Amino acid sequence: MDARDVAGWMLAQVEEDGCVYQDDVVDHVVRANSEELLRENSDGNLVLGITVLNAFKKLTPESVVWVRPDRYWRWRVAEDEPGRDARG
Repeated sequence: MDARDVAGWMLAQVEEDGCVYQDDVVDHVVRANSEELLRENSDGNLVLGITVLNAFKKLTPESVVWVRPDRYWRWRVAEDEPGRDARG
């Protein structure tokens, strides 16, 4: 599994459920024995590595936003401000 595979899986989850949580993606990557695609954040938690994030952004440059407080991606709605981050 490489970063593009993970990004494709993430997009499929958004298409199916309307959103995908970072924890679910991390679990998917760990189950696939592809921990090299993850990194440890300052709190000691596993999060997605930059290669996965870049691959996902390339697939969804304007259509998906990141909701930081709850750590998930979802479809962009009209009320969202420009940029990748959303309020909720």
